Amino acid sequence: MTDPWVALEPGADPAERVRVLRRAHETFAVAGTVPQPVRSVVADSWRRSARAGVGPEGTARVELTDGDLGVYRAEHPLARVMPLIRELVGTFAADGEHLLAVCDAQGRLLWVEGDPVTRRKAGRMNFVPGARWAESAVGTNAPGTAVAVDRPVQVFAAEHFIRRVQPWTCAAAPVHDPRTGRVLGAVDITGGNGLAHPHSLGFVQAVARAAESQLALLAPEQTSVDGPELMALGRDEAQLCVHGRKMRLSRRHSEILVLLARHPEGLTGDELLCALYEDESVPPVTLRAELARLRRLLGPGLLASRPYRLTSPVESDVAIVERRLEGGAVTGAATAYTGPLLPGSQAPAVVRLRTRLADGLRTALIARRDPDLLADWAHAPWGEDDLDAWRALAAIRPTAPVRSRLAALESELAAPVGWARQAGR
Repeated sequence: MTDPWVALEPGADPAERVRVLRRAHETFAVAGTVPQPVRSVVADSWRRSARAGVGPEGTARVELTDGDLGVYRAEHPLARVMPLIRELVGTFAADGEHLLAVCDAQGRLLWVEGDPVTRRKAGRMNFVPGARWAESAVGTNAPGTAVAVDRPVQVFAAEHFIRRVQPWTCAAAPVHDPRTGRVLGAVDITGGNGLAHPHSLGFVQAVARAAESQLALLAPEQTSVDGPELMALGRDEAQLCVHGRKMRLSRRHSEILVLLARHPEGLTGDELLCALYEDESVPPVTLRAELARLRRLLGPGLLASRPYRLTSPVESDVAIVERRLEGGAVTGAATAYTGPLLPGSQAPAVVRLRTRLADGLRTALIARRDPDLLADWAHAPWGEDDLDAWRALAAIRPTAPVRSRLAALESELAAPVGWARQAGR
């Protein structure tokens, strides 16, 4: 094989290749070994798929539906370049009876477009918007593997890990944020065996590069119209971005800005004192000194007084999570939640907000009963001791590791009761 990322060598017989791959797939399913001539990129992907617990008879799950899908898709960075992607791929997909698909960095399909007959066929295996096609969820496939290895890749026929996907061939290339380099998702073309050609891989790679170039052109415009942004989730000291300048705030200044961002009408000095300090004996002059230092840090014009308020709307990660929860976009809320609000803060109003936000998201995740979202929460530092979340996860995904962690957690939480009984004897 001259290029390991291309599925078929020039002149190879596709039918013979399919027969060889099916035998190899069966060998791997039974014995766990990968025989020749399976490509190394596919062999590695099969092993990752097996380690993730994917079975050959599995199927993709639809994670995003209705309003949840619409909100998440509209806010995703790739939405800005979808017109360009459609322009470049649309005719090719329609004429060849193929599909254009675009996924996010987690392998969730956001757009699936193209030939109507092909779309209906693909729908039978849940190759639809909102479905999770990550390698860890459905095994080897072009969009999922492309984001997993951060490389353009073709997946041909029985190279797919799940059997029901093996009649298909696809080629995908990752799309990166031009400023940070992080993977935003992937562009994919899915169809028949005719796509197992070097040209299709080169084509999707060119489309991905065009999308990245377009994002780079749009980036300055986006930055120039953005207002102040406050990031306070999962960190003890918030970060404020104003006119492209990033500032790391002290804990007290972080608390003040979080509260003022939530109260655009402003707060009086007495209201701020009660919100910030547990000790009621703290004199007002202490707060005024903090606000004077904060005003010097922010520069002129952003912090006003009587009442204390921000003169420009400040977008915050807290507000984003709250809006998505209120709109029923649970997946979007979970994606935006990067940890508890100012976890080290003891300011009464911040503690109440932190608890309310975490409880609201946690309750929504348990009610949603999505195993992947619940697993993300339970395995995060803030969810590792969440008994209710682990019980909910065990009810819908009773794997051995989940059951083991739940049993250990129940034992840990029950231990103080046992010690108390022993001490009372």
